[in-house]
Amino acid sequence: MLMLCRTQGSDDIYLYNAKSYRPGTDPMTAMPDPTAPTLGFLLNDVARLLRKRFEQNAGASGLTRAQWQVLAYLSHAEGISQGGLADILEVEPITLARQVDRLEAADLVERRPHPSDRRIKRLYLRPAALPILGEMRAVGEATRAEALAGLSEEDRERLGELLSTMKNNLVQLCGTSCRQKELAHD
Repeated sequence: MLMLCRTQGSDDIYLYNAKSYRPGTDPMTAMPDPTAPTLGFLLNDVARLLRKRFEQNAGASGLTRAQWQVLAYLSHAEGISQGGLADILEVEPITLARQVDRLEAADLVERRPHPSDRRIKRLYLRPAALPILGEMRAVGEATRAEALAGLSEEDRERLGELLSTMKNNLVQLCGTSCRQKELAHD
């Protein structure tokens, strides 16, 4: 079992093996193993490796991870403006425009004009994207299963709860602009 611990005088949080915990000490102020990764580094490494493994599993699709990401967001927010999607994906609008150009050329996405502002383009999935979304979901499920191998169903649920709580805390702490970005494009 792993425990989260904070070092005295620091905001760094470390993971500890509960078997090495000494009774009578405060686990939140215990001295960390200097070789143990901080929570931030560990989360970053897990996210990076999940993306890498997803790309390996989806390699035969011919789409990039960035293109998969555009399709995934559009499946939940069709009609979003191109600029709004760029904000959510945290990419420059020109970068997204190139990705959408490729997806449009593959007949997976279409741009439609905004009804009252012709400068704005809204994004929609084309029918050809639907089977690809099914494939993408299957690849995602397989990748998650690989990553969660060895964890009980209870541990998987608890991990999801903990990460959701962390995300909610951070969204609140980011301030209005972060919350607006997360919610404005729903």
